[in-house]
Amino acid sequence: MWHALKVKGVPVASWSSAQPLNFRPQFVTFCLLCIGLIIFGIGEALLIAAGAGVSPWTVLSQGIALRTSLSIGWATFLISILVLLLWIPLRQKPGLGTIMNAILIAAALELSLPYLPHPEAYTLKLLETVAGILMVGIGSGIYLIANLGPGPRDGLMTGLQRVTGFPIAGVRTSIEITVVVLGWLLGGTVGMGTVLFALGIGPAVSVGLYTVGALSSNKNLNL
Repeated sequence: MWHALKVKGVPVASWSSAQPLNFRPQFVTFCLLCIGLIIFGIGEALLIAAGAGVSPWTVLSQGIALRTSLSIGWATFLISILVLLLWIPLRQKPGLGTIMNAILIAAALELSLPYLPHPEAYTLKLLETVAGILMVGIGSGIYLIANLGPGPRDGLMTGLQRVTGFPIAGVRTSIEITVVVLGWLLGGTVGMGTVLFALGIGPAVSVGLYTVGALSSNKNLNL
């Protein structure tokens, strides 16, 4: 488990795309990209269904909406654009996965949410939150290793990791904590689920990358 938390960078598997900007990937690469994003989306839906607190980025969107005339939806869109602009100095490359990220995660969330439990007991809310965090981590591991381009926030994570050389877990946790603090200072609402996500998503993504890389008989786990 300790090795999983020390992963630096995204592992390369036999089915990984040679480059992110590839619109004609292998069939298996495209399928695994889609599977990873669907798992990611269901994990996000679990977080919403749990009702224990929104994600750090939603807290930031709430805060910006409160301080401006923007709705939460438009605030979320603005944040995504700003994060994509940060890709430029980090030399991140978009790809098919960047596009599919927006489509499949939203679709998986929308379709799965009505069928997920909405517990009343607080303990069950927290357990569902943890399950959602783990699913987001595993889904991230699969779709990032496909190497067809990350989503805006994951691209920020991998870009900062490459520049700093720090482990994925630490980089992602630092980003999430920074975002939730900014959102809270702007007036966003923070719940226990928010705290669990901010502290747990970095290790969950790192474990997801390590696990998927190991199951793919990958020799380059970048520890």
